Amino acid sequence: MDSSKKILAKKIWTYGVIAFMAMLAAVNYELFVFPNQFAPSGVNGICTMIQYVTGISVGYLSLLINIPLAVWCYIEVSKPMALRSMVYVVTFSLGLLILDNVNLSAFAYATENGTSKILGPLVAGIIQGYAYSILIKASSYTGGMDFVSAIIHKRRPDKTFFGLSFTLNCCIAIASFFVYGYQMEPVILCILYCFMSTTVGDRLMKSGREAISFQIITDYPDEVSHELIDKLHHSATLIPGKGMYSGKEVSVLICVVNKTQVAAVANIVKKYPHTFAIVDPVSEILGNFKNLSSSGKEIQEVLDAGDRKTL
Repeated sequence: MDSSKKILAKKIWTYGVIAFMAMLAAVNYELFVFPNQFAPSGVNGICTMIQYVTGISVGYLSLLINIPLAVWCYIEVSKPMALRSMVYVVTFSLGLLILDNVNLSAFAYATENGTSKILGPLVAGIIQGYAYSILIKASSYTGGMDFVSAIIHKRRPDKTFFGLSFTLNCCIAIASFFVYGYQMEPVILCILYCFMSTTVGDRLMKSGREAISFQIITDYPDEVSHELIDKLHHSATLIPGKGMYSGKEVSVLICVVNKTQVAAVANIVKKYPHTFAIVDPVSEILGNFKNLSSSGKEIQEVLDAGDRKTL
């Protein structure tokens, strides 16, 4: 298969994954959000409360709100991001409209007296956080406040979106008190959902980019670096140094490895006399380089990242 066909196949696969994540989110709402009568975060939380009061499906409301926002993002921010996000929004809405006519009561989780009702939003938050982490890798959003954040970031890169998002979610949590019969339980469930979806999504997005940095002080720079390259397939950067207590010239090797390779680096360091290392966590690595596995093979990205305009 030539390169153009591979690129096309990768894009088709990416759109398929986005659509699958949207259907997963729709099932998530039907099984864990709607039966437990609470509002999730973001614009869909507002749509959920409107559906509870008026009976108008979230599927229709989501399309009504997200289409103009997607067009705005298409014009001002990123065409690929807007198109991919609309694939998610349309599939999510259609999924909800289809599932509205399917009896899922045998699979939906809900309790009549509130016992273990906390499990519903916890599971819903975990599933939504997982879906969000996959979408970001595919340069896609879930719509709603994600579109708003992209527009704000485009116009004011110095401004963070977290304050606006936090304010909106607080308003949704407070409004749910009045919408769901003046009870505190929906407010607590909304907060739990927001916490779980944000925490899980953030952890999963960082899991593939986190690493460990070693600053190795040694008298054997060639031997240590050769072992790092041969055994771990990671190179190192040599910086000349000087011990201020002894006045002796030393070498400092800087090496960044995967979290699973920490023990292997420690074993290499222990082999050489008067050699020690300073260890620091690395939240992300940026640059134009090959991403290698522990066996030294280049890791191929499964999803097409588009123009990488997601925040």
